[in-house]
Amino acid sequence: MSKKVYEAARLLENGFDAEAIEQAVESILNAVGEDPQREGLRKTPHRVAGAYQELLAGYRTDPVKLINEALFDVDYDDMVLVRDIEFFSLCEHHMLPFMGRAHVAYIPSGKVIGLSKIPRIVDMFSRRLQVQERLTREIADFLCQALSPLGAGVVVEGLHMCSMMRGVKKHDARMTTSTMVGSFRSNPATRQEFLDSISRGAQPLHF
Repeated sequence: MSKKVYEAARLLENGFDAEAIEQAVESILNAVGEDPQREGLRKTPHRVAGAYQELLAGYRTDPVKLINEALFDVDYDDMVLVRDIEFFSLCEHHMLPFMGRAHVAYIPSGKVIGLSKIPRIVDMFSRRLQVQERLTREIADFLCQALSPLGAGVVVEGLHMCSMMRGVKKHDARMTTSTMVGSFRSNPATRQEFLDSISRGAQPLHF
């Protein structure tokens, strides 16, 4: 089996058809009046397929392996917060990028998760075709399923290229979404502690 055929077979096994993406990109280049064979574009379909493999890797991330037994029994019932988690995603409506920061908090109920796993959870869901509202909810739901915490809160702030580059062309518009679960929803003091914590020292989004 040639290296190219082997690579195509490996990607197909992982649910990613690089060859089909390359063919589609070549069709798009032809459709906009470009020449896919000119020097600058000759390898573009291959590059785009490689980019999509990385940008949409969340579809092929195993949640069990992602957590990798990084759940620990701890006698701690105060808030755990990881803030300013950078993320990059693709809007499912126009397949243009949106990016920003996620702030994730929870109150343990006997178990905590390894610090590095929370950014990985954000990456798993952001590296899919997404809308910001669903992304926010999926992060919170997954954390609740993995930990069964007393409560969880997720706030996501995003810049959307689909509204900055096209359409209304509002360059400074920011979108904020939030999901509050358990004590973060039922207890105003807990919710306010979370919101105050992420607002302190907050920096404007620049990408």
